[in-house]
Amino acid sequence: MRLALPAFCALVAICAGQAAEPQIARPFERDAWPIPGNGVDARVLAALQKAGIEPAHPCSDEVFIRRVYLDVIGTLPEPADVRRFLQDPNPDKRAALIEALLQREEFADYGALKWGDLLRVKAEFPINLWPNAVQAYHRWIREAVKSNRPYDQFVRELLTSSGSNFRVPCANFYRAVQGRAPSDFAAAVALTFMGTRLATWPEDRRADMAAFFSRVAFKKTGEWKEEIVYLDLTATTPLPVVFPDGTTAVIPPGEDPRVAFADWLIQPDNPWFTRNIVNRLWAWLLGRGIIHEPDDIRPNNPPANPELLTYLEQELVAAKYDLRQVYRLILNSRTYQQSALPRSDRPEAEALCAYYPVRRLDAEVLIDALNWVGGTGEDYMSPIPEPFTYLPEDQRSIGLSDGSITSTFLMMFGRPARDTGLESERSNQPSDAQQLYLLNSSEVQRRIAGSPRLRAVAAAAGGDRVELIRETYMTLLSRDPTPTEQAAAEAYWQTPGLSAAEAATDLAWALINSAEFQYRH
Repeated sequence: MRLALPAFCALVAICAGQAAEPQIARPFERDAWPIPGNGVDARVLAALQKAGIEPAHPCSDEVFIRRVYLDVIGTLPEPADVRRFLQDPNPDKRAALIEALLQREEFADYGALKWGDLLRVKAEFPINLWPNAVQAYHRWIREAVKSNRPYDQFVRELLTSSGSNFRVPCANFYRAVQGRAPSDFAAAVALTFMGTRLATWPEDRRADMAAFFSRVAFKKTGEWKEEIVYLDLTATTPLPVVFPDGTTAVIPPGEDPRVAFADWLIQPDNPWFTRNIVNRLWAWLLGRGIIHEPDDIRPNNPPANPELLTYLEQELVAAKYDLRQVYRLILNSRTYQQSALPRSDRPEAEALCAYYPVRRLDAEVLIDALNWVGGTGEDYMSPIPEPFTYLPEDQRSIGLSDGSITSTFLMMFGRPARDTGLESERSNQPSDAQQLYLLNSSEVQRRIAGSPRLRAVAAAAGGDRVELIRETYMTLLSRDPTPTEQAAAEAYWQTPGLSAAEAATDLAWALINSAEFQYRH
């Protein structure tokens, strides 16, 4: 049974596209900013003022800690960590928390998950990297995220890679492209590292781009499923090339055209490279790119805020391609730390970043959250079971290396197939099937009824109903209930024929089925 808890209404209204009231909405907002503005905010506010749109109020500390945990490490905060954060008088506590999360192991896991989608890290059809290669490739990507490898180095290694798919992990970049024609490689490079769809380019420019990958070749070895990516040296004539910005060069015989392309691409003044990645990071943290879609950059799809995009590009170059510095800029901005309750119903408010956009949790994050509550693991499956497809029961979904390994839940909730590298492959749109599953599934009921966390909450409450309700809210929503919510829950406890244990289970189930649990806000 689902409780009609009024504090959910504001979030449900956002999901339905309704405007919120302008007054402070507690516990989701606060009266004054706890942080100074930065360069991101100066450019966002200038655009909002020009459009005559009011920015949202600051989000509360309760909202912030949950939001930043989910956005940075794809993980719910522990209730004790929430209490500690809320009680911390340090005025710089938000910045300190951001820095701590950027150093967490889960940041590497969640970052590798996002890159795994873009780089099509998948063992089976239609990518067919095979399990050994997937493991090597995923470890390489995760280590690059964890060690904060400069982004230009990361991309150059991928573009110029050659060798065994088992022993040179980044060589799998080329093997993860469905086709083996130079045009297929060119399209993958343009999409992943330039944020553009090659099919929209004129035919002559597509051919120019493909020329850089015309000497990529493959050969088998005696080891099962091993393949070598190498430079075909049979060409004996110079290769004239035209870069996407129109400049020309001649590649001598025996030299790798991919090296020339990579050197061109990662230059600080390149019109494509830096713009693409800062736009992607913005989309990962705020739900949509400054250029939307983030992998559809073209002249007739201009940025909503050109000055903001240019500023982020310049900051990344100044930081020598340290992506964490861009994370810090965005996460420490007032723009990111706004409430999710808009103060304008103008359609352009979202694109101009007038509020934090509500969006459903990624499939992997949501199932990990349910397992975190239930103290259980997920039942994964693979179309072709092989050694690396057998996973321990406590394997978190954000740490999955292989796009072929999935579950019924992940498929239902929009996990991408990793076939194309498009951001739009992932669907976070709610469906009737998803809502019916969360409302009626025996799996969800089993997780709640058998939850070690919720049992510990009940044991610690010692029969104190007020405390039990309060700690259930803190566990599931990272905040205390409002007085209205507390009263509604206590009234439900008085339902004739309902035991205290059943009431506690129903409360937890109601909260898990709320927008506040299932959405980033």
